[in-house]
Amino acid sequence: QVQLVESGGGLVQAGGSLRLSCAASGRTFSSVPMGWFRQRSGKEREFVARINWSGGYTYYADSVKGRFIISRDNAKNTVYLQMNSLKPEDTAVYYCAVHHGSSYVASDFGSWGQGTQVIVSS
Repeated sequence: QVQLVESGGGLVQAGGSLRLSCAASGRTFSSVPMGWFRQRSGKEREFVARINWSGGYTYYADSVKGRFIISRDNAKNTVYLQMNSLKPEDTAVYYCAVHHGSSYVASDFGSWGQGTQVIVSS
């Protein structure tokens, strides 16, 4: 079982950058694919990015492609989300999770962290 703790959220101006971290505990972290989701106020949780176990394959939602970068350091049991060129519509609570399934819907992910709030001001 993997337990996840996100950090790095905060308030940033539009056009700025933030790097989120997701620290994992558990011996299986380095062998599992990981993902980031976000949940805007009043909206459903939506997929942001996914990375395979080695970090060699990544996949992004169209809304963040070219602006966000997902990476991982298996030696540190940590997955990251570098967010650049932030927009007000990126404001949300960001969650990391383990990818258990084959699609990019929330039900195919698990072991959710508690989330970290990102606010992008215009």
